[in-house]
Amino acid sequence: MNAVGEPTEASGEARPPTFHVVLFRPEIPQNTGNIGRLCAITGARLHLIHPLGFTITDRHLRRSGMDYWRALDLHEHADWAGFRAHPASPARLWLFTTRAETSYWDVRYETGDGLLFGNEGAGCPDWLHQEVGDGARVKIPQPRPGLRSLNLSTAAGIAAYEVLRQLRVR
Repeated sequence: MNAVGEPTEASGEARPPTFHVVLFRPEIPQNTGNIGRLCAITGARLHLIHPLGFTITDRHLRRSGMDYWRALDLHEHADWAGFRAHPASPARLWLFTTRAETSYWDVRYETGDGLLFGNEGAGCPDWLHQEVGDGARVKIPQPRPGLRSLNLSTAAGIAAYEVLRQLRVR
């Protein structure tokens, strides 16, 4: 899908995704490109919620996503409300945040779940944390406290492969 939800050639809508990766206002094109590549390989649908900190044609995005971008099931949304109202959006979301008590290991993921990640600079705003609710906020444990957080694309990869492991997707 393009920036306002119109189909693109790579959207792959014939096959429902195993899971969704949702990026709320991502800022760094290389992270989004890496996550796009991850989604193409795992069969996940990628949702980009605008505004983005780059243009979708950014050379850094294309370079990190390489030729996988053409195989990507991509949906772009003008804003959060547009994402939530879109029929291709997941019904159930898990917000990955350092502001959670529940470990992502303690969640029972289901086919079609959405993994929501905030942007690199600020994460998700308080209003989005409240909308998702405490029960749907999860964290990736950090054995060494005091360090800020994992890179966005690293966190998305860790989360994606836990979903695949639980669903036994091979």
